[in-house]
Amino acid sequence: MTSHEYPSAVVCVDNEGNEVSLQLWKIYKTLRDSDAHSEGFLRVVDESGEDYLFPEENFVPIELPTEVKKPFERAIREQRRAATNPRTSGSIKRAAVGVDRKRKRSVHRGA
Repeated sequence: MTSHEYPSAVVCVDNEGNEVSLQLWKIYKTLRDSDAHSEGFLRVVDESGEDYLFPEENFVPIELPTEVKKPFERAIREQRRAATNPRTSGSIKRAAVGVDRKRKRSVHRGA
């Protein structure tokens, strides 16, 4: 990559030392970070939905086809949102609702 271009998407071609964070041959979203880029790093949204710096040589820039860009960007936004707002599992929510209903019944019966 030249210093004036900044890819919006890259393919991981080397994940040595970052096996948990990066999957080989997977497409990743990059975030613009000129300081990191000038030092030979890319800011990449990894498997956790968080962005981290990785060596530029671990990736090859790609141009996504037009029909893929919007769904790709949407998926990344959803992944990042989920990473910042962990959800409660459905079974825990149902159990909590059940407890609330039991409390309401016992309050009404006692009244």
